[in-house]
Amino acid sequence: MTYTTNEMMTVAAARRLKNGSVCFVGIGLPSKAANLARLTSSPDVVLIYESGPIGAKPSVLPLSIGDGELAETADTVVPTGEIFRYWLQGGRIDVGFLGAAQVDRFGNINTTVVGDYFSPKVRLPGAGGAPEIAGSAKSVLIILKQSARSFVDKLDFITSVGHGEGGDSRKRLGLPGAGPVGIITDLCIMEPEEGTHEFVVTALHPGVTREQVVAATGWAIRFADSVETTAEPTEVELTALRDLEARTAAAHGQAPGEA
Repeated sequence: MTYTTNEMMTVAAARRLKNGSVCFVGIGLPSKAANLARLTSSPDVVLIYESGPIGAKPSVLPLSIGDGELAETADTVVPTGEIFRYWLQGGRIDVGFLGAAQVDRFGNINTTVVGDYFSPKVRLPGAGGAPEIAGSAKSVLIILKQSARSFVDKLDFITSVGHGEGGDSRKRLGLPGAGPVGIITDLCIMEPEEGTHEFVVTALHPGVTREQVVAATGWAIRFADSVETTAEPTEVELTALRDLEARTAAAHGQAPGEA
C-alpha cells in the first residue's frame, strides 16, 4: 500500500508507545498516534487526558480535551486536579505524548509565541498541561512535522522544558523522569545523545535523505553513527489509521484529509 509522509510519521510514533503503558495524551497529532497504537500494537495502553478521563477508548479523535467522546469511552473520569497531582506528579505516568509548534536540539518545546513575547508575530495556543507533563512524566515523546521554522536553533519562548541546556541541565533543574526520549517527524526519528542529550537522527523514514533532514532543521543536526531506516507502515496499521480518520471526519463534518 502507498502511504503519505504524515501517515509514516503517525505510524512511527504509534510504534513507540509500549503496550500496557500509562500515557498522558496531548490533543492533535499525539492523540492520533496514541489511539492508533491502542488500535494496533498496544491494545492495553491506558490513555489519560488532562480533563479527567482515564482509560479513554474514543472511536473518533477528540476535538479537544473536553470532547464528550473521551469521558463516554473512559474506564473512569476523575477531577483534573487528581490527574495532575495523583497521577502525573505522583509518578504514575509512563509516557507524556506531546506536540509542539517549535522544538530545539535539546527537546525544549514552544507552544506560546513566535517572536517577541510582548509583541509576537504569532500568538500560539499556549501551554495547557504540557509544562507539567514534560516536567513530571517518566518519559516524553514529541511528534510534529519537520521544517526549519519548527526545528529552531533557539526557541522564542520555552513553554515546556525538555533537557534544558543539555548535559545534566534537567537534573540540575530538579525535574524527575528521563525527559524527551524521542522526536518523531514526517522525515525521521531523533533520540537524545547520551551525555549531551542533544537530539540526533537515529532513523530515516523510507526515501528520505540526510540532505532533506539537514534542510528542514534550523540547527546543525547530527546523525547517529548507525542510522536505521524506519520500517514502512503495514497494511494493518494503514487500514486502522485511515478508518480512524474517516470515522473522525464523518463525526465532525470534515473532509477525510482534515481528520
